Amino acid sequence: MSNDDLTHENFDFRGFDVPDLKAVTLASSSDGDQSKQPKTKHEDASRNRRHGKKKSKSDARSKKRAGAGKTSESFDDYEDYEEREAVSKADKKASKDRPGLFAPMTLREVTVRNRIWLPPMCTYSSFACDGRPTPFHYQHYVSRAFGGFGMVIVESTAVAPEGRITPCDLGLWEDGQIDAWRWIVDGIREAGAVPAIQLNHAGRKASTGCFAVGYDGQSVPEEAGGWPTMAPSEIAFGGLRTPRALSVDEIHGLVGAFAAAAGRAVAAGFQAIQIHAAHGYLISQFLDPLSNERDDEYGGDLTGRSRFLVEVVDAVRGAVPEGVPVLVRISATDWAAGGWDLDQTIALSKVLKEHGVDVMDVSTGGIMSGVSIPVKPNYQVPFAEQVKSKADIPVTAVGLITKPKQAAKILARGEADAVEIGRAALRDPYWPLRAANKLGIPSTEVPYAPQYVAGAY
Repeated sequence: MSNDDLTHENFDFRGFDVPDLKAVTLASSSDGDQSKQPKTKHEDASRNRRHGKKKSKSDARSKKRAGAGKTSESFDDYEDYEEREAVSKADKKASKDRPGLFAPMTLREVTVRNRIWLPPMCTYSSFACDGRPTPFHYQHYVSRAFGGFGMVIVESTAVAPEGRITPCDLGLWEDGQIDAWRWIVDGIREAGAVPAIQLNHAGRKASTGCFAVGYDGQSVPEEAGGWPTMAPSEIAFGGLRTPRALSVDEIHGLVGAFAAAAGRAVAAGFQAIQIHAAHGYLISQFLDPLSNERDDEYGGDLTGRSRFLVEVVDAVRGAVPEGVPVLVRISATDWAAGGWDLDQTIALSKVLKEHGVDVMDVSTGGIMSGVSIPVKPNYQVPFAEQVKSKADIPVTAVGLITKPKQAAKILARGEADAVEIGRAALRDPYWPLRAANKLGIPSTEVPYAPQYVAGAY
């Protein structure tokens, strides 16, 4: 299995046991020679229809039972999913009053044109290792804004040089980086999308390798451009180097670093700020008792372990204008016994709402290597629904959402307020425009740029 199969958004599955990953088609299987792929039951059924063979009731029942093994990722009707996840009559009635994929969403003083958002996905492409974006980033993000996404959330951007996941991460740790962002932000806005940025510190998962520098899945040696790492406690992640424990003064300094980076983001023109508290990076390391063994005010019970995040939220909220939305990406569970879980996520989300957080971006995993993650379409959506309903806060849903009807049903059922299309958006920057056509939405109601109206579906 290639590394492309083991990464999703800005979460890295390498080092995790993912036995169900082969049950879904990911990037490598969709790009390869399809003639060499084993035929699925869906393909057999399609072949039978072409040759005039009718489906019997038993065939339909067999197809329903085989739904979990479906591997097609084209813009099909996703029939198996619809059969397995049929909406009740009550849900259908309620769904009429819920916003659709292309309904606008207002957060404070920012209106997002639709509910299809691009999640932050690391590209590790600041090749000068100075944190500055390049023409690649302009093309990458602006093309997806033209493709119809409502909010474009720029990838993990470090608040300190030692907080980069890899040497090639983006950054906003100094004022000199602001100007490098402006043309990209302007391009996203001119294409009609809301530019947002994810601020992060990688903690013990910093200074790791990537395709550009080598040392993939390893700590980069200092002589090769790496650096010592830090964390709540001296506990290493997998085979990475052991971090040193942060002092209280250093923690206070990092709170200020997040706030300063948020101020720089607004100065560059970003309209929304996301704080990365998921996927086993520094804030997530504070939250989870498996990685936080501190006995001071930043450890112990839920209040202590969440103190760093709450202070970061307060600092960021105070550093940006009142009309700028603040989002938090959270791992609803770390899939490990005794670790961070959904109940703690819900309790924390209630607190964050009181501190001015506008949206919870609900993901999972990342704190421990060697755990089993049941990867399949929609596998993280139930967590988003629970946070939305029990914490009474808007949420976005992620997790192998690839089909238009699949995404539409998530909103129709009230499971999330917006969906984030990650891997599929890497393959197709114009996913929202294709989705609109698939869902029968007139092109006049879809965010086509004037330059592309002539090519509308």
